[in-house]
Amino acid sequence: MRRQFRLWTGVLLLASSAALAGACAEETTAAAQSQAPAANPDQVVAEVAGKPITLKDVDARWEAFDAAERARIVQAMYQNRRNMIELLIGDQLIANAAKATGQSVEAFIAADGAKRLPAIAEADVAQFYEQNKDRAQGRTLDQLRGEIKPFLEERRRQQARAMLVEELKGKEGANWKVMLDPPRYTVPTTKDDPVRGNPAAPITIVEFSDYQCPFCARVNPTLAKIRETYGDRVKIVFKDYPLPNHPQAPKAAEAARCAGEQSKYWEMHDAMFANQRALEVPSLKQTARAIGLDGTSFDQCLDSGKWQATIRAGSELGEQMGVNSTPSLYVNGRALIGAMPFENFKQIIDEELSRK
Repeated sequence: MRRQFRLWTGVLLLASSAALAGACAEETTAAAQSQAPAANPDQVVAEVAGKPITLKDVDARWEAFDAAERARIVQAMYQNRRNMIELLIGDQLIANAAKATGQSVEAFIAADGAKRLPAIAEADVAQFYEQNKDRAQGRTLDQLRGEIKPFLEERRRQQARAMLVEELKGKEGANWKVMLDPPRYTVPTTKDDPVRGNPAAPITIVEFSDYQCPFCARVNPTLAKIRETYGDRVKIVFKDYPLPNHPQAPKAAEAARCAGEQSKYWEMHDAMFANQRALEVPSLKQTARAIGLDGTSFDQCLDSGKWQATIRAGSELGEQMGVNSTPSLYVNGRALIGAMPFENFKQIIDEELSRK
């Protein structure tokens, strides 16, 4: 029973993580420009008849062979290392704080957690069961109560610890820092790329996106919050990446470009993401009029297909970089894949601003 419940709750956690970091996926292969963290590209890793083969040679061949997979592994390696660094930092901050109070680490954490969050009640157990009843495989609340409560208690302890660590980080100030270099990607931009925000901003977010992708629509309010929070310190560059399985996406991308000819690119962009059920050509023309565009000029532009080559160029660049899902975003070259929450962006943006 215990093993079954752990598997069940593990699936729940994985499912919730996938939903949070959702992305519309499409397999692609081509060359990505990335740098693995903490690696010496000049390291000699093999030799043939006296001729050295360096790590740089290996990575270049890997990029040409399967850019998307290499990017995934490089990013996963960095993220796992970063997660462990955060745990180690938290452990040391807690140990220091416990020592200052004359308590053991265990006693300090227990006392702090009791103050931060209430104990798990029967109502919490019942609510969790009802919310996940479809995954209970026919088992009743009485059968699972003894497994659900410890799971919720452990999750509550983790939440309290995370809150404590964030508080201690704020108190410690410059006494802690992360020096692990993240992987960065070179994302070329052109004069045809729509830019939102201060062109001279220290933070550049490049977004590969698809107007028919629901996860791209989900990240749009997050980007609005970023602009509201950081103002002139952030600019957003939009790259069209319509996926082959989204037949309405290419024409929607053209529609945004046509609206841009009348200085309303972002109004059309936002309107289409706000209503992804209205991406057929007649609906696009209605939307154009609703946001105040000259209908005749817009219709002529959209029907001509004049922006098709520009849209294809965005897709080709994404393929060369190994992009295989939307939205794919790069914050000063640092990848964030999927509809990540504001907090994920904030962490990277704050780190990048501190480097300036």
